Amino acid sequence: MNTQHIFGRQGQDWWRGAVIYQIYPRSFMDSNGDGIGDLQGIIDKLDYIASLNVDAIWISPFFTSPMKDFGYDVADYRGVDPIFGTLDDFDRLVEAAHARGLKVTIDQVLSHTSDLHPWFAESRTSRDNPKADWYVWADAKADGSPPTNWQSVFGGSAWQWDTRRCQYYLHNFLVSQPDLNFRNPQVVEAILDEVRFWLDRGVDGFRLDAINFCTHGELVDNPPRSSSAEGFLGVRPDNPYGYQLHLHDKTQPENLAFLEKLRALLDEYPGTTSVGEVGDDDSLNVMAAYTQGGKRLHMAYSFDLLGERHDPEFLHQTLTAMEAKIGDGWPCWALGNHDVPRLATRWKAQDDPARLRLYLAFLLTQRGSVCLYQGEELGLPEAELTLEQLVDPAGITFWPAYKGRDGCRTPHPWCAETRHGDFSRGEPWLPVPDEHLGLAMRHQDEAPDSLLNAYRTLLAFRREHVALKKGEVRYHPVRDEVLCLERSYPAREPNERLLVALNFSDALRTLPAPREAQALDDAPALVNGAWANGEVQLPPCGIAIARCPAREEIVWDV
Repeated sequence: MNTQHIFGRQGQDWWRGAVIYQIYPRSFMDSNGDGIGDLQGIIDKLDYIASLNVDAIWISPFFTSPMKDFGYDVADYRGVDPIFGTLDDFDRLVEAAHARGLKVTIDQVLSHTSDLHPWFAESRTSRDNPKADWYVWADAKADGSPPTNWQSVFGGSAWQWDTRRCQYYLHNFLVSQPDLNFRNPQVVEAILDEVRFWLDRGVDGFRLDAINFCTHGELVDNPPRSSSAEGFLGVRPDNPYGYQLHLHDKTQPENLAFLEKLRALLDEYPGTTSVGEVGDDDSLNVMAAYTQGGKRLHMAYSFDLLGERHDPEFLHQTLTAMEAKIGDGWPCWALGNHDVPRLATRWKAQDDPARLRLYLAFLLTQRGSVCLYQGEELGLPEAELTLEQLVDPAGITFWPAYKGRDGCRTPHPWCAETRHGDFSRGEPWLPVPDEHLGLAMRHQDEAPDSLLNAYRTLLAFRREHVALKKGEVRYHPVRDEVLCLERSYPAREPNERLLVALNFSDALRTLPAPREAQALDDAPALVNGAWANGEVQLPPCGIAIARCPAREEIVWDV
């Protein structure tokens, strides 16, 4: 047993306000020339990751898998797939990361497995074998049709007929990803044992994929969404999954009991953490329920900031709604990940480093922890791929209305002058776009004013201000496309109170501000707003942060 997690961690609440760098291992760094990134490649680049001034890494799945969903279809929770390396490589990675002050969190896909997992292989053999009830099985309706109208995220019915048992099994994702039955206590204990295996190897936490999918409700049909003259609200017309209100197939109350068991296990390993991915129409309420009271998840994040809308009014509405609901819970915010188009493209900031700096400042000044997806620090745009280049099953299924997730998963460019951006000596599993080579790490590393170095600077600045990491938040009204908020940390004497103003417009903005506001001596140059004489002046895409005394309530007349 690796006891480093018990005796070697400093600060059991390190996760509160932490910045976590997401690594998609297939695309980060290939050490052996087979065109696929691996664990050794991550080890080789840990110094780079540490230079960003992040607190932890999150490694997307590297477990044994047929790779039909690129690792999110797990065939062995305790095995490292050979394309990524070995368990010894993983142990070396944990040791090397900890030596650099980086925590290690890993993906755990708990709601479903691969159909090649031994549990499913046994479960499907008969209706009375020892694991017969480990997955969600149901009889057909009298006419032979599926038990309910539930839809798969990847298109079509969420039920697949199996001729061995002459029953349907539930799969919320691919047909090859059958859903586990969390109503079975044996399944819950087995899953907790899989999690314990990695805790004993010294991991510091888990990112929990699709965690609100672990339990299903009664086998009754989901109702349709409300419709309008423009069609179904909030629905991609190419995917029928969005045509339903998902009242019965996910986010069930019984899931809370499982999360409490999972938290009790994590509490046996001081200093470990959990962050849950929540995909739901009512995601803010789910985030609150899943993190409140200190008995379930430590943190949760949703897709609310992973869509296309990013105007300051929408951001203000989303953030204030979250604050009104979450109580003593803790959010985790992300502007990008491996499932959505690249931030620079999605939020219309391609070739606009000033706007990308603004988005980073926005993210780093919110209350909560932060996830950064690899390549965001370089400003990578979404890669434009042809149908022939796609490997993502979602993209292939829904082409051309939806081009899938491969555009945000192309290899990390390290050097513009070498083949494939120095990602691999071989042909990479996805191409390296030419437009990414000009944004390569080495080129930006040597440029003081690059976006990469802006990330390093702002992340270091956040580390030095406890109010930004762990403090309370108060939002002020949006005016002239300027988002205004204050962060304070009453637990510190004297109370640190910071005022933040973020200009989302392309014009100079001058707004009233508290006369007591004083510019921070340690603010980096890219924090370019000016505070004077009861005003704050912000250049286009400007960022302003000031300190203000905490003697009395601030009136910020904006």
